[in-house]
Amino acid sequence: MKRDHSRRAKRPPEPPASGVSRRSFFQALGAVGAAAGLPIGCASGAPAVPPIPQEGVGPGPVPLALRVNGKEVKVQVEPRVTLLDALRDHLKLGSADPVDLTGSKRVCDRGSCGACTMIIDGKTVYSCTMLAIEAQGKEIRTVEGLEKDGKLHPVQEEFIACDGMMCGFCTPGFIMTGVACLEKSPNATKDEIRKCLDGNICRCGTQPRALEAVVKAQPKMKGRR
Repeated sequence: MKRDHSRRAKRPPEPPASGVSRRSFFQALGAVGAAAGLPIGCASGAPAVPPIPQEGVGPGPVPLALRVNGKEVKVQVEPRVTLLDALRDHLKLGSADPVDLTGSKRVCDRGSCGACTMIIDGKTVYSCTMLAIEAQGKEIRTVEGLEKDGKLHPVQEEFIACDGMMCGFCTPGFIMTGVACLEKSPNATKDEIRKCLDGNICRCGTQPRALEAVVKAQPKMKGRR
């Protein structure tokens, strides 16, 4: 019996050799990604963003200029370092003196729990998913920047009053999310506040107390930045 080969799938033709290796391709891709993450211009008061060299940046450490809690930050890290790790582990604030900004926590390290939440240009961001090099020229706020004239922020005060903490790892992220929610929507309903907090997880089970704290802080937030 003769076999019918007419239905056999034909192999696609081999693509022509491009002369570009896998390594050089990913190096070029990384340089383009780093360049795309840098803003073209900076807002007033934000540190100047150095131009990206033609050959790209990395893989070794590169100097970055960030603005954290209203102050200029100098940090030197590899382009692959996240904003969370840069602030927690590599931060030097305008001098050689190390600065302790470890309030933002690394818990899941994949953008699902919210413990590392920061406010960047008025929006909440999981800092474990953002490269430090992408944050240049942006206004970065961490939980350490909420205190004013030696007084805690209303959301922080209510977290204490409502016992909205257990182990404390998720607390900074909840607080930053709550602050951003009330700043954006001063008259938000309880359901709207709950929806804002949906991106944060409390594994200890104090999520209802966290919601209560943000709701009770709302009247104190009126007219405050």
